[in-house]
Amino acid sequence: MAVAAGLTAPASAAPAGAQGPRPADCPKAVTAAAECYTGRDDNGAHYAIAVPENWNGSLVLHAHGGPDLGAHSDPERSTEDLGRWAVMVDQGYAWAGSSYRRGGYGTRMAAQDTENLRKLFTRAFRAPVRTYLHGQSWGGNVAAKAAETYGSGGKGAYDGVLLTNGVLGGGSRGYDYRVDLRVVYQYYCRNHPRPAEPAYPVWSGLPQGSTMTGADLDARLQECTGTASPPAARTARQQRNLDDILAVTRIPERALQSHLRFATFTFRDLVHARLDGRNPFGNRGVHYTGSHDDKALNAGVARFAADPAAARDLSYDSDLTGKVPVPVLTLHAIDDPTAFVEHEAAYRATLRGAGRDRNLVQTFTRENEHSGLSAAEYANSLAALDTWVRTGRKPTPASVAASCPAFDATYRTGCFYDARFVPKEYATRVRPRPGGHIWPAMTAAQERAWRHVPGVGIAP
Repeated sequence: MAVAAGLTAPASAAPAGAQGPRPADCPKAVTAAAECYTGRDDNGAHYAIAVPENWNGSLVLHAHGGPDLGAHSDPERSTEDLGRWAVMVDQGYAWAGSSYRRGGYGTRMAAQDTENLRKLFTRAFRAPVRTYLHGQSWGGNVAAKAAETYGSGGKGAYDGVLLTNGVLGGGSRGYDYRVDLRVVYQYYCRNHPRPAEPAYPVWSGLPQGSTMTGADLDARLQECTGTASPPAARTARQQRNLDDILAVTRIPERALQSHLRFATFTFRDLVHARLDGRNPFGNRGVHYTGSHDDKALNAGVARFAADPAAARDLSYDSDLTGKVPVPVLTLHAIDDPTAFVEHEAAYRATLRGAGRDRNLVQTFTRENEHSGLSAAEYANSLAALDTWVRTGRKPTPASVAASCPAFDATYRTGCFYDARFVPKEYATRVRPRPGGHIWPAMTAAQERAWRHVPGVGIAP
């Protein structure tokens, strides 16, 4: 198999326990002529790499969403993501994505695995002319964390960042609406847990040894709300439960199942596997509104306070300081049902609080999906970021929107920008806890202080 022009073949030697880049079949979605490789780094993280024959010299480091919950690194995940974002290879960029060393929560771990892959690429091939981070969903949090962690100190590792449908509120606030979902759901449904089952706090997701499956959880959701049935087939009780849950939590009906799964299985991973059973969440003082009887709801929902050390560890692992030293371009669907567009307001407030909002341009589209956006928009966004980095000329939402049709002439997937859209404050969508209007959620000074606390954060 020929190596892309200007490259040397990947080195065969690799650290103990690792597998250096080995030639692999490219996903079918990679339509450009390219060489693809897979391997495993010395921490056990599987990865995929693609280098197009017309390589422009720049590299995109991809941070995937999730987190996935398998015990080990998934060898298929990075290859699947290469297929999903093949447009970047088609545009002439080398692409590399890590599956991370394990499943489960760990933002700094994922950022480190992404940085390790950057170093591995440089050793195996050559140093890129420019290196860009791309993060989708939770990967947006990972990529933003990587930019803050590895992008400073003279010439950092990265030249720019593209964040698409990113979870940018950080861990300490980014999951509060799922905490609210658990308490509100339990108030109305009383089946997670059931009265006859051993009690467990809803903030823990599930007991550590629970055998509940996704299908089991879906059955309980259906039992209470009838959400899988046409409205005409629901009982009056189911419909009222559903109406109240949706109105109070502000979660769209089409995403209710996925949010409840996250607030069950990911919370279990976070609490039991990462925080030693400690609770990082709280809802004391939160006033819930929108139901048919708010007084009864607020009197009846479970109330709890976060363990301060657990809240600190989650914040240190995943909250953003805003001290990003390179250009950041974001692309977000206005009707994203999973990472609400108000995450972008949180991120802008975070960078503004750190005095770095000059490094940020945010763009929004009239799309309504979370896991994927228009290929033309991805290509356009990466080109706009690259031009900004190369020339120093900061784009505007209007200029980014105006350049998209040229890419859509190739991809025919549409351009849906709304250059005038500005998201409302995060607290208008997610009920704030004390201090929730102040950003960043973790200041750079807090990060420096916490860094010296033994065992702080979430272990890799």
